[in-house]
Amino acid sequence: MKKAMTISYEVGDNLYLNFTNKCPCACTFCIRNNADGAYGSDPLWLEHEPSAEEIYADLEKRDIKKYKEIVFCGYGEPTCRLEVLLEIADYLKKSPECPKLRINTNGLGDLVNGRSIADEICNAVDIVSVSLNAGTKEEYMAVTRPKYENAFEAMQKFTADCVKTGKCEVIMSVVDVIPPEQIEASRMICEKLGAKLRVRKYDE
Repeated sequence: MKKAMTISYEVGDNLYLNFTNKCPCACTFCIRNNADGAYGSDPLWLEHEPSAEEIYADLEKRDIKKYKEIVFCGYGEPTCRLEVLLEIADYLKKSPECPKLRINTNGLGDLVNGRSIADEICNAVDIVSVSLNAGTKEEYMAVTRPKYENAFEAMQKFTADCVKTGKCEVIMSVVDVIPPEQIEASRMICEKLGAKLRVRKYDE
């Protein structure tokens, strides 16, 4: 496992922010299992969790306005550092011509932080993308392997709460490696919660 201080990295037209390696899940398909980086990036395993000041310094090297989106997503669950996430999002939104802000999350931030965080998240970002991963609890628990027994329910509640705010676009994603019946079950969950479904390719 190679470690570095890769705080930001580019994927296509987007800039991704990596500021924690903590995650309450151990997904069977996670790219962390196969590589030290993603999409040609430098290693995303962090030597230490960067402070807000270190993240600011990193962002100052970037031409923020050239990106389509800035995405809170690295080798960890961003809501594990909620206060830093909110601070950086506020900083970015004050930047001239700031692009849309998106968070890629496993949706377990309520459990991680011990309170409902949907309103805070939806005030901070424009798009919330929740990793649904499977359409049934049994399959979700088998694939995602979360440390919380009520993870499947908590993830759905967080998603529904985000939808209810009406402040951001809410997407749920599954990877195309799951069977068609699981994708269909996932579609039904999204319809129930009011979120959009995105079926993404394994390497996206």
